[in-house]
Amino acid sequence: MTRVLAVSSVFPPHQYPQPQITEALARCLPPGTDPALLRRVHASVRVATRHLALPLERYGPGTDFGASNALFVRCALDLGAEAVERALAGAALTAGEIDLVLSTTVTGLATPSLEARLVARTGMRPDVRRMPLFGLGCAGGAAGLGLLHEQLTGRPGLAALLLSTELCSLTLQPADTSMANLVAGALFGDGAGALLAVGPGHPLYDTGAGPVVVAARSRLYPGTEHLLGWDIGHWGFRMVLGREVPELVRLHVVEEVESFLAAHDLKPADVDAWICHPGGPKILDVLAGALGLPEHAFAHSRRSLAEAGNLSSASVLHILGSVGAAGPPPPGSVGLMLAFGPGFSSELVLLRW
Repeated sequence: MTRVLAVSSVFPPHQYPQPQITEALARCLPPGTDPALLRRVHASVRVATRHLALPLERYGPGTDFGASNALFVRCALDLGAEAVERALAGAALTAGEIDLVLSTTVTGLATPSLEARLVARTGMRPDVRRMPLFGLGCAGGAAGLGLLHEQLTGRPGLAALLLSTELCSLTLQPADTSMANLVAGALFGDGAGALLAVGPGHPLYDTGAGPVVVAARSRLYPGTEHLLGWDIGHWGFRMVLGREVPELVRLHVVEEVESFLAAHDLKPADVDAWICHPGGPKILDVLAGALGLPEHAFAHSRRSLAEAGNLSSASVLHILGSVGAAGPPPPGSVGLMLAFGPGFSSELVLLRW
């Protein structure tokens, strides 16, 4: 099993209350557009504050895709470096002792990839193994931990880093009045997270207080590709978000969660710590109701959504860190990390303290 040694979350310095963001985006709407719908959507998502890569006044219609992506690379490198340094500070590891780094993002493009550009900056070795991932969307953090676990199962003496860097605000289309874009503009925030883990043969395996990864599962749901993702063109990234997503969660993901837990002789009621990606309040409400969970089960997810918005793949790292910061669950406690992404897909990771 894979031992999590440390988790970090970092945010850009520009933090705003939701109503201030709402009014800034209302001013960007095309002439003659009634901002009432935008205001209702922003008020409904239960987000209190968000961090943005840029000062709020720098967001507006007509931003060039190339310019936005250049900003993504610059800001993502700064945030990523800080996330790595904070994670290292929480573990008895140096950057030079990292053997594998897996990075995930879905909000910008970089070649060389972000982790390649961070190797020298953070002090990692030139021969570190790298696995850059793009396109997993909000599921990337959970999928990344599952893939990292598989790598360390086969190479139990190694230390690995998972880095998630998402600058969702740089993908926003301020003049787009589609419901998908209005929801995205209400929900998503910017941030990065890093996780350090070691395999069971590593000297630090028994020294960490973090959970161990027991198992992971990925699932694609055929015929749902058109419901979630990006429409990519000269304008940049445009949100694709079908109204059917909450019902997909109810119909498919709930069954997937129950099946995954049953394979380990567990039921939803046996899970002590839920690390659920906060895709939105409706997603959390649907899951809680269908799984028969008490109101407090998703408390960490709801708090993350309120404090920072939906951070895409970085959200589950933020939530996992908050679970540890609240005091590690008692030994033997069970945790379940779950997230959803384009495909439509789900990612599940079973944890135990």
